[in-house]
Amino acid sequence: MTDPAIPPRNTPLRATHEALGASFTDFGGWLMPVRYTSDLAEHHAVRTAAGIFDISHMAEFLVEGHEAGVFLDYALAGRLSAIPVWKAKYSLLLAQSGGIIDDLVVYRLGAHRYFVVANAGNHDAVADALATRVSGFEATVVDASEDYALIAVQGPIARAVLEATPGITDLGRPLAELPYYAATDAFYDGAPLLVARTGYTGEDGFELYVSASAAAGLWDALLTAGSPLGLVPAGLAARDTLRLEAGMPLYGHELSLDIVPAQAGLGRVVAADKNEFVGRKAVLAAVPADAPVLVGLVSEGKRAGRAGYEVFRGEERVGEITSGALSPTLQHPIAMAFVSPSAAAEGTAVTIDVRGTRIPATVTALPFYRRKK
Repeated sequence: MTDPAIPPRNTPLRATHEALGASFTDFGGWLMPVRYTSDLAEHHAVRTAAGIFDISHMAEFLVEGHEAGVFLDYALAGRLSAIPVWKAKYSLLLAQSGGIIDDLVVYRLGAHRYFVVANAGNHDAVADALATRVSGFEATVVDASEDYALIAVQGPIARAVLEATPGITDLGRPLAELPYYAATDAFYDGAPLLVARTGYTGEDGFELYVSASAAAGLWDALLTAGSPLGLVPAGLAARDTLRLEAGMPLYGHELSLDIVPAQAGLGRVVAADKNEFVGRKAVLAAVPADAPVLVGLVSEGKRAGRAGYEVFRGEERVGEITSGALSPTLQHPIAMAFVSPSAAAEGTAVTIDVRGTRIPATVTALPFYRRKK
């Protein structure tokens, strides 16, 4: 939870965003650009060309030591020790109850070196959990969040933008050979740079981890090189509709301490065959038969259900929307919702209470949108 008494923090790119005319919002305790021009224009740019995002609010932790992989296998739900060097894996940090403390991405940078990226709003909870769980392992956890800025370039021309950007040098692997959820080391203007083919938009793209002092220079270089190709600055509003179309969960909406992975369709993320990990007993227990599960909803017209709106089948309340919007790409309303298993089958007809009006909707499989390969 963000403490309203504490002013939001600024990323190293605050002045850059102001110069570009950004509007700002408090997100996870950080003052972040919500848009620069138009939510729709920024969204469509990412789907058709590329957008550049400041996501420096994310939290980063370096985990090193002889037992770093063994420790992460215990601390997280996945089998992180099996990640090949320079590959990444999506994972979950669970409570003993099986509820989700955070979802995160783990990169393996060496035989005994890992890079853990968590959500900004969960920084303290993740830091506390990792610090507590590392006890007894030959491993160290260092909070490196202050050291890094994070810039994402997302969209079909993302690789072309990076390849056209002067100053990005010494790539350990050509970008054309870098598969999805892989990373490589590089430099930008002499500063160490981690280039990862990851993202949160449903498009091809890259996330660039660089020292905070080099962030403004890298942003300007990317935008200068990419603007003639169609690259535009994009804010959190576009990022949210992009991730919703791609069916990607957002902590505090689809994920929380009250939700176990199977309910959110993330049972596959849990390495249930591991002998021991925090939350194992709870997640291996049978989920109650009436526990709500995450589904997609589609409807016609222009009135979209929003987070907190109720879902009905007939006169029975069967669930609640967690995220919803009028899809800029698909041009009809979409939503994710937790509903009763009895109403979760694909094709089930339901209604959404949109400010007192029942809007017909249909349960559908996630994601709503898949990019063309």
